[in-house]
Amino acid sequence: MRLGQVIGRVVLNQKDPAFVGDRWLVVSPLSKGQMHTGEMLPLSDSPSVVVYDDLGAGVNDVIGYIEGAEATAPFKKPTPIDSYNAAIIDTINYKGSSIKL
Repeated sequence: MRLGQVIGRVVLNQKDPAFVGDRWLVVSPLSKGQMHTGEMLPLSDSPSVVVYDDLGAGVNDVIGYIEGAEATAPFKKPTPIDSYNAAIIDTINYKGSSIKL
């Protein structure tokens, strides 16, 4: 699982029926420095990813997301998905410091 900050949403005019009612988020992966300080700006240098969300995360939320084959585990049928939002993060404890998000 990786942590990232939601920086936007993707709007689709057509989508697979398995995804009706859920959303797609644009997520910037957190860097080590961001986890240590809690400062979300500037965004990390890592490429942003598009993450499937059925938990209701919003812009500026920090989420835990899963990538690759493991992202399809929550679905009963084979589903065309590459990243899945598994958690909305409230607090990060990193090297002795606690950051409330």
